[in-house]
Amino acid sequence: MAADALFQPFAFKGLNLKNRIVMAPMTRSFSPGGVVNEEVAAYYRRRAEGQVGLIISEGTGVNRPASVNDKNVPRFYGESELAGWKRVIDEVHAAGGVMAPQLWHVGAVRTRDPEWAPPGPYDSPSGLSRPGKEFGQPMTDEEVADAIQAFADAAAHAKALGFEAVELHGAHGYLIDQFFWDGTNVREDAYGSKDLPGRARFAADILKAVRKAVGPDYPVIIRISQWKQQDYDVKLATTPKEMEAWLTALTDAGADMLHCSQRRFWEPEFEGSDLNFAGWAKKLTGVPTITVGSVGLTGEFIAAWGGEQSKPASLDELVRRLDRGDFDLVAVGRAVLQDPNWVVKVKEGREAELMNYDAKALATLS
Repeated sequence: MAADALFQPFAFKGLNLKNRIVMAPMTRSFSPGGVVNEEVAAYYRRRAEGQVGLIISEGTGVNRPASVNDKNVPRFYGESELAGWKRVIDEVHAAGGVMAPQLWHVGAVRTRDPEWAPPGPYDSPSGLSRPGKEFGQPMTDEEVADAIQAFADAAAHAKALGFEAVELHGAHGYLIDQFFWDGTNVREDAYGSKDLPGRARFAADILKAVRKAVGPDYPVIIRISQWKQQDYDVKLATTPKEMEAWLTALTDAGADMLHCSQRRFWEPEFEGSDLNFAGWAKKLTGVPTITVGSVGLTGEFIAAWGGEQSKPASLDELVRRLDRGDFDLVAVGRAVLQDPNWVVKVKEGREAELMNYDAKALATLS
């Protein structure tokens, strides 16, 4: 694998990375009661020691009652919770790493544990978890404002703790994405609209509040997707023109970088071009983009979560697109979850040592 392009440094808005490889955010649920502990800190430190350029944390809940759907998913508010994240970033820095927390609100998504419920109602744009499926309750104006402030407060905490950037989770059918999707957002107020840029107002207002909280020079990333966990075939934007209107609403509001999630990074986004989602996003907005989706492994990640084993795969197509300038950074999920030294092995050409991915890795913090 000719991987030289992956190991070029990247500098943007004070974010100085040793290479183009990002650890993708992956929910681990190893934080008892929502508080990250020494084991979680050590897990992230191993990725910093393994030369990941930018670590993006697992999703971590903002200060709303039902922002997470698992009692052991970490939170990003509260004295003990923030003290835990301070330990994480100190460990990552001690190993020479760079990190951003991913700020998350799951919205109208059921809890994983049937014996646990969040201490408040499920937020949603319109009381729908998918088209025609009632779940959660429509957020009032006051609740919308409170959620926006919760993201801004969490971003301010991230900066104060020493994280180098922050990412908002606006993908995969969670709360921000539920506002984007006309299948779950049928509001008739300022946060609902027949057009996608109009439904992007919730995300835009979060971005504006986050920008105000962290200042003009702090990198703010937003993760977005066309597909939803509720429906893999959904496309918010069916044409480049629609995508440009959607993404421009986000970059105008303060997004510095777009993290473009696909199930398979090599698939073209629109007919007539081989550009993937991140490639189109960069072309349409001019801001840096991160690509992600089954990087470095055979098989895509949805099947992998279901137990399908994946084997190492060539990075040649990925590197070709990166070298061409389609996107700026590459997020790697399962391969780095399985092996904290994946980056070093790729850099040194130790292909024979690359590991298969096994879903059993989800049961431990290796």
